[in-house]
Parts: sequence; structure tokens; C-alpha cells
Amino acid sequence: MSAIDNMSSVRPDLIEKVTGRAEYVTDLTVPGMLHGFVVRSPAIHARIASIDSRVARAMDGVVDVLIGEDVASFGNWGVVLKDRPIIATDRVRYVGEPVAVVIAETIEIAENAAELVDVEYDELPRATTIREALAEDAPLIHERHENLEDFYFKGGARPTQNSNIFHTYRNNVGDVDAAEAAAAYIHEDRFTFPAISHFAMEPHTVIADFQVDSLTVWAGAQTPTAVQKVLSRLYGLQLAKVRVIVPFVGGGFGGKASVKIEPLVAAASWKVQRPVRVAQSMTESMLTCRRLGADITIRTAVDAKGRILAKSAKLLLDGGAYSDTGSAVATKSANRIMGPYVVPNLRLEACAVYTNTVPGAAFRSIGGPQAVWAKESHMDNVAAAIGMDPAEFRLLNLASRGERIRPDLRALDMDMSELMGRVTQSFASEVKASNRQARGLAVAATDPANTPISNAIVRLKIDGSILVSVSSIEVGQGAHATMGRIAAQTLKQPASAVTVLRTDTAVAPYDWGTGASRSTVVVGLSVENAALDAADQILEMVADVWELPRESLSLVEGGVSTGSEVLTFHQIFHRTLGVDSGEVVGRGAITPRSKKGALVESPLFWETSAGLVEIVVDEDTGEIHVPRYASAADVGRVINRVAAEGQDEGAAIMGLGHALYEVLEFEDGQPINATPIDYSIPRISDVPPVFDTILVENGDGPGPGGAKGMGEGAILPVAPAIANALFSTYGIRIPDLPMTPEKVWRALQKRS
Repeated sequence: MSAIDNMSSVRPDLIEKVTGRAEYVTDLTVPGMLHGFVVRSPAIHARIASIDSRVARAMDGVVDVLIGEDVASFGNWGVVLKDRPIIATDRVRYVGEPVAVVIAETIEIAENAAELVDVEYDELPRATTIREALAEDAPLIHERHENLEDFYFKGGARPTQNSNIFHTYRNNVGDVDAAEAAAAYIHEDRFTFPAISHFAMEPHTVIADFQVDSLTVWAGAQTPTAVQKVLSRLYGLQLAKVRVIVPFVGGGFGGKASVKIEPLVAAASWKVQRPVRVAQSMTESMLTCRRLGADITIRTAVDAKGRILAKSAKLLLDGGAYSDTGSAVATKSANRIMGPYVVPNLRLEACAVYTNTVPGAAFRSIGGPQAVWAKESHMDNVAAAIGMDPAEFRLLNLASRGERIRPDLRALDMDMSELMGRVTQSFASEVKASNRQARGLAVAATDPANTPISNAIVRLKIDGSILVSVSSIEVGQGAHATMGRIAAQTLKQPASAVTVLRTDTAVAPYDWGTGASRSTVVVGLSVENAALDAADQILEMVADVWELPRESLSLVEGGVSTGSEVLTFHQIFHRTLGVDSGEVVGRGAITPRSKKGALVESPLFWETSAGLVEIVVDEDTGEIHVPRYASAADVGRVINRVAAEGQDEGAAIMGLGHALYEVLEFEDGQPINATPIDYSIPRISDVPPVFDTILVENGDGPGPGGAKGMGEGAILPVAPAIANALFSTYGIRIPDLPMTPEKVWRALQKRS
């Protein structure tokens, strides 16, 4: 356990949450605030023939109704492709797309008036699946593509003109055809992964206050600077005139990353020149964004000894009606289907495709669950086909620590065989849950999109208290507690002395955003640097005023030790400044050139995981029970063990969700289960009774204390591990998630 870990493990945000003091956007009230209710399209793909809002406008308490023609002059917005209108103007592209916002004195009035808005649609040809969207005669969901190079991610999308493909990523290494010609065996599989809802406890909620030349937004946003940037450019405002305030966020998982409903709510406020609040229901959030579905073909060639000679994969990602961050998801899915294996010859292609469905978006480990589901299920299939034990097949082909799995990516910084050994060892002393030992294994190594750009401010005050200001968002993962611990350790002060401020772009310095397992490493480094800067200033004060050699001074709790005495911060500031007041302000910045350029190479670290599962199948019903699961991850250094284990376990249970229960279903483009009643997620009773969380610490990460990012990796092995257990013991392979009782039962019946 690290020194940081010995500090108080009670997170300040948890105290506020359990006492009810924590404020979320839905708790906030702004003077003069009105309420907006969104009228949504029931049509899948249609021209808007007319919108008649006269009756709604005439209703008592209704202030105005926003429609597309009001804001058409502002144009479209996006974070990679500029393809999204503020509100539907000439046509709608999916069920649930906003077509009007009724703005009223109360939410009840707004909701009732929304039923009086009459919208007529002229149906258009639709493409609601990947295959339909790629057909030769498919209707174009977007006629043109306006690329935003380096706007949010480095690079941009690569759309195919006159098609529904809005991004294609290719990466080839070696000669796959020659390797296949020399192979002893070639195996090909196809897998699918469904659309999944983020299902955060807090739905999307935004308050916007648009003044003449300024805009303030309160939002549960994971990336407030992205929101600020989009709003600035969309509405022609200076960045400094756009303020984004983020209180507590009730779960994000990528569903509140980049930009979501903020432009729409800002437009409503612009229309009435008063603050407007739009608080979505869970159903409305499920119609706002979801994880991209996938159709994946993967092919592997091996030699006579079982060594992989070549791998090729084609991944088709369902991006829905608007691009959002789908291009990045597609690129990462191609990278993540490689796995931590030595593959001398690679052919990778990933395409993100528009469909007339709810827009796809970032979701915990973008592209990872889709790719690892296919890759790790496929690995067991290949092993079975050549008569090898699946664990031995993996061990034979694993890349070693320090080895590159692709020339353009950083060398692996972990030992995957150690993680496999740790999960296997965790099962060794356990009694089997059933006489039929149904166990499955899966591993993953992913390259987080952890953009190394961040700033932090640390203010050390005269009484020894410390304020930390960052734009990293507390979404329940404990990021602010982690930043406080890093500042406290660096300044040698108790954790109780540190307060991490809520994010407000008017005062917090720039950070790229919260996601991609980057906060502890990238933001943590900027906090550490800011604390070191503050420490340097206070030590310089003492060295100068007391005329002491700098090397004799050190920070201690409450002040500075000179070697012979301890000077309190109060004494230092008072004597130095001549008044009984003062502070030092430390600034820390991280860029790709920081640490002598060590942050240039991608990824900054590899996020790794191994999962071993034991399942019991009720062969009469097809229901799968999971009595035991072990998860291992190389995290470099644990900063807060309780939070770290919680992140790992939470990610694994999310993986259990899409493995066994979750799917956002569409019938010809109509969502049929987009409600919290109809959509299934894991319950607490579904959590494996025996759950072993193993965090490997080697102190070799790029973050503070040698930490690496974590929190996403554990979602990846669960689904393929369960599928592999089914395959090894029951002889059935389920290629399409989720593995529902009906699918399992039918596969068992077909087998027999």
C-alpha cells in the first residue's frame, strides 16, 4: 500500500452524497428560470412538412416555442464532423430527434403544451441497420461531410463521399496474404455487439442563461471545455464569454462526454432571453445517445505449432444518425481487436456507419467491448480448432513486457501472463460452484485516448489550507478525492487540509476532458506539478527572508522545517508579506512535450485486464448464473484502494450487463425498449457472490507515484469469458450479445 493510500479513505463527495447535501444540476434554481420540454420525432426518417405551434404558444404559462427555423442561421455543430443541427430543421433522422422545445413557466405547463405542437412528416426511405446503410441503393442519411480536423481528437474523420460511411480507419502491417498462404490453419468468425444504453442514474439535464453577449451553462458534462468550445463557435461568442459550471454528476460512462443537449438548451434561452432548464427523463436520455453496435468479422492464421502468423479484422460500427465521437470509437475498436498478442502480419479496417437510429457515442472503453468480445471469443475458437488449451494458446502468443504489438504504438508496459496467472491462482483454492466446471478466460490490452493536455492550480493559504482547481469532473469515480490526495502528498499536508473546487470554466484552467482513464495520470500530473510550484514558492520565501540555504529546507505538516525549527505557514506569510494574510498560487501544466517528451508516444500507458469466470447454466431454461469472477489489472500504483477496487468491480458488472441482459432494441428503426422498465440491467443479486479484484502494482506508470489509469479495462473480459465458459463446457458458441436464456436454450437444443 502506497503512502498516499494510508491517508484518510473517506471521500469528501461521499459525505455530501450520503447526507443529501450534494447538488446536481436538477437541484439548481436560477433566478427567472423557465422550463423547457422537448417535442421529439416519432418518425424514423422524414421531411418536416410543417410545424404548427400556435395553439401551444397560446396556452397560459407558455412563453415561447423553439423550432428549427429559429436557429437555422447558426448552422450545424459537431466534435469531429459538423453534421448536427441545433434542432431538426428540414428533416428528422431518428426516432426521438428534437423538433421543438416548448418553454414555459413550469415544467408541467411545458409538457402539457408540447402535446399541442402539431408536426407533419413526409416519410423518407430509411436505413436502420449497418447492412441496410451499406447497401448500394441505401438512402443517404447525410449528403455531405464537413470534417473538423483536430477539433476534439487529434486528426479527424475520414468519410466516404456519397455513402453512409462517415469514417474509415485502416492499418496494415506485413503481408497477410503471404502469411495465410504459409499457414497450417486459418479460422474465421463473425460476431455482433448490440446498441447499449449508458443508463446513468442522472439523466441529461442542462440550464442555460444566454445574455446579449455571454452564455452561462450548468450541465452534468464530462468535458466542459468541449461544451464551451462548441457553444463559442456555434453562437459566435468569445470563449471567455461562455461559462460552463459542472456540479456533481450522477454517472457519465461517456454518455455525458463531448457535447449532448447543451446547444439545444442554449438556443431555447437565446430565444426567450431568460434562463431555461431542460431536465430529461431516463427515456429521453436513452433517445439521446447509446453505445455503437458492431458487426465484426475476424480471421486468424496460425502455424503448425499454434503461433499466430496473421490476423485480419473488419469492424462495422453502427454510429446512428449523427457522428458524435463515432469515428474515434471505430479507430479504437480496430486497435483493441489486436489484443496483447504477437501478430507479425495485420490487416485492420474499421468503418463507422450512419443509420436512422439513436446516435452512437463514447461509452466506457470506446470500441473496446465490441472488439474484445469478438477477439477473445475467436481466440478460444481457434484454440479448439487446432486442439490447444485456450490458456496455453494465449500464453504461446502473448507479447512480452517491452514488446510492441504494432510498430506505431508504445511498447507494452505490463506482463499479461502475470495477470492470467493471478486470476487463475485466485480460483485455485476455491471449491467449484458445481460439478460441471464451466470456466472461461479472456484478456485485453487497450490504448486509452488519454490526450496529454491538462492544467491545474493549487493555492496554499496562510492557515495551511489548500485549494485545488481543475476541470476534471467528479462523476462518482473519486477523481476529486484523488486530486486532493496528490496535492496533499506533494505538499506534505494532511488530506483534510485540501479542498478540490467544483469545475467552473470561468475559474478552472483548461483540461481536455474526463474520460479514457486519463484523470489520475494526466490531470494528476498537472496537480502534482502545480503543488510542486507552490512548494517551490513557499520554500523560496523562507530561503530569502530567513537567509537559509534552500537545500536545508523541507515541507512538513503545517509549515516548513529549517532543520532546527518548524516555521508555520502563518509565520512565513506574515513575516514575508508584512501583513497577516497571503497565499501562493502554484500552476501546473501537462502537454505532449512534458516529461522530456515522454508523453508524445501513444498510448501513454496500456490499460490491461484479465478475467476468469465460473458459470452455472440451467439447461432447462438457458439461464446463466455467475457464482464466481476474478478480475486482474496492472494499475501501476493504487492511490485510493477502495475507489480503485470499486471502479474495477463497477466496470466488470457493466460488462456483465451487456453480456447477459442489455440491448437497446430497434424494430425497423423504432426503439422498442427505451424505458427504464423495459430495459434490463444487472441487479445487485446478479453480482457474483465471490468476486476477487486483483490490482497489480509495479509503480511503472507515467502518473503520480507510478500510477496508470484504470476503470475501463475490467469491462472488457467479462462477456467473452462467459461465452468461452459456455463453449468449453457445453459445446455451444453464442456469437451475438446478449447471451439471453432463450439464445442459450436454443443453442443447447440444437446441440442435442
